[in-house]
Amino acid sequence: MALEVQAAALQWEEGCNIIVGQSHFIKTVEDVAEIMNSSVPGVEYGLAFCEASGPCLIRTEGNDESLVEQATECARRVGAGHSFYLILRKAFPINVLNQIKACQEVARIFCATANPLQVLVVQTDQGRGIVGVVDGYAPKGVEGPEDREERRRMLRKFGYKF
Repeated sequence: MALEVQAAALQWEEGCNIIVGQSHFIKTVEDVAEIMNSSVPGVEYGLAFCEASGPCLIRTEGNDESLVEQATECARRVGAGHSFYLILRKAFPINVLNQIKACQEVARIFCATANPLQVLVVQTDQGRGIVGVVDGYAPKGVEGPEDREERRRMLRKFGYKF
C-alpha cells in the first residue's frame, strides 16, 4: 500500500476563525448547526462535513452562504472522511468549543484558529485522512515583560479577563 502525505492549505475570509474536527456520523451536521444557533446570538457560520460512506457527499449547514461555500472548499481541499470544517464570524472558537467537543458524534478537534492553517493529509488506496495540522508559525522567541503585558491587555480587550 502506497502512502502519500500532503499539506492542504486552507483559506477563509479575514476576521473569521475555523474549527477543524472529526466525527463519526452524518448527524454531526445538524447537531453542530444546533449548537451554533443556540450558543452565541448573532453568530454567522458555515459548516461542511465529509460523509465517509454511502454517497460520500460533502454535507453542509450554516446561516451565511459565503461561509458555507468557504467551509465547503476547505472540505474539498482536504477530502478526508468524517472531517468537518466550521467557519465562524461574530464569535470566537472559545465561545463554542466545549459544546462542540461535548457533541456525541465528535471524536476529536484538530484545531480552532484564525491563523494560516495547513492540514496534513495522508492518501491511501482507501481514501484520505487527517494526520495533523500546522497552525500558524513556529515560535520566534520567548515573551518578555512587555510582551506579557501586551498579552494581558489583549485578553482584557476581548473581555476574557477582568
